[in-house]
Amino acid sequence: MLTAQFWAGATDRAVKSFAQSLILLWTADQGFNVLEIAVGPTFGVAVGAAALSLLTSIVSAPVGDRGSTSLIPDAR
Repeated sequence: MLTAQFWAGATDRAVKSFAQSLILLWTADQGFNVLEIAVGPTFGVAVGAAALSLLTSIVSAPVGDRGSTSLIPDAR
């Protein structure tokens, strides 16, 4: 968990979770309408998803391969 490789992987996963949450929230109801986006709440949920992703990577560190953010051994 104390390697640059681990934090690069964890950051990559968190950014992806953030983006996926925004896309889901912006398109789930009526499709993407930039004039009706509730920016504060959607970014709040996306930041929460990114934080959960980082926490999941941290909790996974002792289980998977050394330096990996995955629970699965030999996962790349």
